[in-house]
Amino acid sequence: MKLHHVGVAVADLDEAISRHERMGLKLAHRETVASQQVEVAFMGDGPFVELLAGASPDSPVARFVAQRGPGQHHLAFAVPSIEEELKRQAAAGARLIDACPRIGAWGHKVAFVHPKSHGGVLIELVEESH
Repeated sequence: MKLHHVGVAVADLDEAISRHERMGLKLAHRETVASQQVEVAFMGDGPFVELLAGASPDSPVARFVAQRGPGQHHLAFAVPSIEEELKRQAAAGARLIDACPRIGAWGHKVAFVHPKSHGGVLIELVEESH
């Protein structure tokens, strides 16, 4: 596994993009992932900073920001086979949020592992599509 990105929840995506551009990071990709009710922007060349903003007030990311404020949301790791990694995580006793992968940003297969399995940190597994 290698670090793919650090997810950061934000209240205002445009403002967060501007702030990260002022730090010297370039916008690599931006899209809305309707199935997850989130707008995302990947900053840098990788590992990326993924900025996440809720696409609706009742989305999971919007609720996260409302409850905890903006800040780190998750760590994402690139894996060669997400199905195999999910099996490995489950066999190791991890609590899976997603037993099967779903399609995330950039069309990549993604799945989440519950924070209680990793010291309070939400983990995203990413199988890049090429």
